[in-house]
Amino acid sequence: MRSLAADAPKNKGPRNDLRTLKTLMPYLWPKNALEMRTRVIIAVLFLSLAKGINVGVPVLYKMAVDAISDNAASIVIVPVGILVAYGLARVMALAFGEFRDAIFAKVAQRAIREAGLKTFRHLHKLALRFHLDRQTGGLSRAVERGTKGIDFLLNFMLFNVLPTLLEILLVCAIMWGLFNFWFALVTFITVSTYIYWTVAVTDWRLKYRRTMNKMDGEANTKAIDSLLNYETVKYFGNEEHESRRFDQALRSYETAAVKSKVSLSLLNVGQGAVISAGMTILMIMAGFGVQDGTMTLGDFVLVNSYLIQLFLPLNFLGFVYREIKQSLTDMDEMFGLLERETEIDDKSDAPELSITGGEVIFENVSFYYEAKRLILNDVSLAVKPGQTVAIVGPSGAGKSTISRLLYRFYDVTGGRILIDGQDIRDVTQDSVRSAIGIVPQDTVLFNDTIYYNIAYGRPTASPSEIEDAARLASIHDFVSDLPEGYNTRVGERGLKLSGGEKQRVAIARTILKGPEILIFDEATSALDTHTEKEIQRSLRDVAEERTALVIAHRLSTVIDADKIIVLENGSVVERGTHAELLAQKGTYEAMWARQQEAEKAKEILARNLDKAEQVSKPEAAE
Repeated sequence: MRSLAADAPKNKGPRNDLRTLKTLMPYLWPKNALEMRTRVIIAVLFLSLAKGINVGVPVLYKMAVDAISDNAASIVIVPVGILVAYGLARVMALAFGEFRDAIFAKVAQRAIREAGLKTFRHLHKLALRFHLDRQTGGLSRAVERGTKGIDFLLNFMLFNVLPTLLEILLVCAIMWGLFNFWFALVTFITVSTYIYWTVAVTDWRLKYRRTMNKMDGEANTKAIDSLLNYETVKYFGNEEHESRRFDQALRSYETAAVKSKVSLSLLNVGQGAVISAGMTILMIMAGFGVQDGTMTLGDFVLVNSYLIQLFLPLNFLGFVYREIKQSLTDMDEMFGLLERETEIDDKSDAPELSITGGEVIFENVSFYYEAKRLILNDVSLAVKPGQTVAIVGPSGAGKSTISRLLYRFYDVTGGRILIDGQDIRDVTQDSVRSAIGIVPQDTVLFNDTIYYNIAYGRPTASPSEIEDAARLASIHDFVSDLPEGYNTRVGERGLKLSGGEKQRVAIARTILKGPEILIFDEATSALDTHTEKEIQRSLRDVAEERTALVIAHRLSTVIDADKIIVLENGSVVERGTHAELLAQKGTYEAMWARQQEAEKAKEILARNLDKAEQVSKPEAAE
């Protein structure tokens, strides 16, 4: 029997630049988007016009120079006309280039938006296993760099690199046609050597850039993780420890960045040498041509103009190629996220869950991550509509796994889970989750207002409905007394609120959702006794006439449950009411006795502390 870990979804295989470009194409040429496709066609048309005119501009310049040098009498008429045409051609080449960018801008931004949105949605579809292993800082950087990579690739590769390569071929053809094969050959060899040197050195340098990216993501992840756990850092006085961890990543980034800069200087020196050698050879050839009468002064200028026109954009080739390779790497990382299998998928013809009462049945359910360690083993339980069933047991017994399976964060590895007689694997995940509400042990709130966090249960709810939910959760009065009321911001993960206040917000959010099935996953275990009793009253009010599954460690919170299921090592060892389980003198009764003794010990300690405080008061007064 294979383990779930072995079956965990992986990427579909190693990616390469061609595969990444193939993944990008649907965003560049989207289906059922006539406007976007039309914009691409018009942009390519403007690009062709701009390049065509750009290649012809030096010819007009040559004609003007020849006219001036050949016939001084025509200086006033012929060269002026040619020079005006030359000026207009340059303006038109620039204008068509700008028109191209303006037309294509919407296509590029739409591609960035669609790719980013698709990745964001896919990340939410990935199973809990992926999100338990993820590093949030690095993940956000991967998506951010990937979307920026699309923007750079579309603009520079489509409208810079490919047109420049086309221009090189056109210039070589013109050189051959106007002069001879050797001019074309030297131009081609010079450009080819330049490109080869640039590509080879840039490929060699990429390892330093990849290290920089890796260290950048690692540093970002460590920074975010440390800041999110600000209180824990302070509790243990580990500010310097966190600084050292952050600095270690920054130091690695620094080393890679220095190597990248030094290697860039080597690249630039080589590029300059190739360009200088090529231009020198061609200008010497053109000079001899003018001297022996086979070429005019205008031809000499034409050769120089074409070389400058070619080498100016090629000066950026190293940067552009490096950035394109980096963009492909960044996009590869983002598209790699898109290719991760979601693990938990709806069947192609899955219907919506039909709720008729909210009955929940676990039928011989087994679940494991590793085959050698079962989390749940042949668990069966039933929660009738309107019933409250509690699941208790020691830590690690598998209690919280039950809520994750019911929410279908994972699929069972044996047996089945039914809601109103329907296997939850046969219906849509959205419909299952919309029927269930949960108040978890650790309530994490969004860094927004109290209003937003309550409204998250049903974003379309009206303000009056949100206030009604807050009243039922016994938090409305507290919120109303705050200076900013419901517009009070709760801080990162809700840290500005106390544990009890956060739990009440979570209860209000669940009430607003209005689910037929409720799960209380150790919802009061982290609270003090007084707050716990208040929250328990709120939970009982919420659970009235609803199917409720209560997962608890503290047995005193579930004594009123219609049925109590006792889990131990992933198996059901006892079931019954509180009184029935005590009468069985088994696992539950032993847990109850231990917890009662612990409570008595707490009470005795509290009384002794009170007495000691009362005794110390007169002494302090004296």
